[in-house]
Amino acid sequence: MDEEYDIIVLGTGLAECVLSGILSVEGKKVLHIDRNDYYGGECASLNLTQMYRMFRDGATPPEALGRDRDYNIDLIPKFMMANEELVKVLVYTDVTRYIEFKLISGSMVCRDSKISKVPATVTEALTSPLLGFFEKRRAKNFLEFVGNYKEEDTMTHKGLDLDKQPMSAVYEHFGLDLNSQEFIGHAMALQLDDSYKARPARETVERVLLYVTSVAKYGSSPYIYPLYGLGELPQGFARLSAIYGGTYMLNTPVDEIVVDSEGKFVGVKSGEEVAKAKLVIGDPSYFQNRTKAIGKVVRSICLLEHPIPNSDNADSTQIIIPQAQAKRKHDIYIACVSSTHNVVPKNYWVASVSTIVETDDPKAEIEMGIKLLGPIKERFDSVTDLYVPVDDGTANNIFISKSFDATSHFVSVYEDIKDVYRRVTGSDLVLKKRATVEEEQAAFEAAQ
Repeated sequence: MDEEYDIIVLGTGLAECVLSGILSVEGKKVLHIDRNDYYGGECASLNLTQMYRMFRDGATPPEALGRDRDYNIDLIPKFMMANEELVKVLVYTDVTRYIEFKLISGSMVCRDSKISKVPATVTEALTSPLLGFFEKRRAKNFLEFVGNYKEEDTMTHKGLDLDKQPMSAVYEHFGLDLNSQEFIGHAMALQLDDSYKARPARETVERVLLYVTSVAKYGSSPYIYPLYGLGELPQGFARLSAIYGGTYMLNTPVDEIVVDSEGKFVGVKSGEEVAKAKLVIGDPSYFQNRTKAIGKVVRSICLLEHPIPNSDNADSTQIIIPQAQAKRKHDIYIACVSSTHNVVPKNYWVASVSTIVETDDPKAEIEMGIKLLGPIKERFDSVTDLYVPVDDGTANNIFISKSFDATSHFVSVYEDIKDVYRRVTGSDLVLKKRATVEEEQAAFEAAQ
């Protein structure tokens, strides 16, 4: 640790590993440190022994649950939209060479305690039980508008100005009732609460378009998920960083963030050694005096011996319970995967129910989601704080990411990655396509 680096990265959460990989490709000398002996940090995928160590005070898992190696349970389950920016990062950096993905079978929304598929095409809108007779045609018109919208062709704008008019005005224009607004805003645009209706409509329309184009990519659902769990994602970017000279040190304590007399970052102390660098990037857990809590997330990871009832026996699904249905301020999210994804043994499913905490009884707040799961074999509950940095880091060269929110998708995570990159480099993240294995081999042979 005597040599000096351009960047030190603390924690192997997804944001940190993506940034480490991208900055290594850009030629930066990166040292990556994690106090844990596994990749992923908050978003790690754990085996059964690790789960019991974390949630059951180190108790031994029951033999009936099977082999340790058959479990890769996500601490914070999230799905990726097939057409979202993070997927494009995976493709452009060719991290997909290390990871195999599988389509999530269902995208559903809960209304009146019943779950139904989210209509994402004109055909589905016309047959969806979520919509009444007149609403079907109005939803059809809205989805056609989203699909046909072209910035340069004002004929496709229907007289709407997406940058000046709020989303509520767009809903009004198409005559969409609260039921339609609910699944469009929460299950398709994945808005966290209803405050989006007062913001310019472009944000929500673009999110709906992302949902629709992601469904169109593979068919039945917009979501994809890596085999063997989300822990594969940070590991993939760690490999990318290592290929470009990045150094990784797991199971390494971080004893002190060293700063100079002006409070600017100098290095990281571990034991008697100090690794020096120009700046540091890290997750909030390494900078507790430089972050603030803005809320809490309650999350329940449940092991099931059956698919979620009324999910059409899906091997995997996302279910959103919109805030109005839950009679609260925030949505409830359910993410479910199974042995098909190599995360649990055969004939098992693992479902996570999560939301933002609003009361003094967090477990009661997710009860509506828990009831949808049917009988539960094992349950692991947690309540965690949501942290954000207190400053942008430019004055002290200490750049901190945000905690993972309650959502079961990656939209907010990638926004955070772009934000940290912009703060570190002063410019927007623009991806350059990485050479394929064949191109790298050809370049190597030509250089011999």
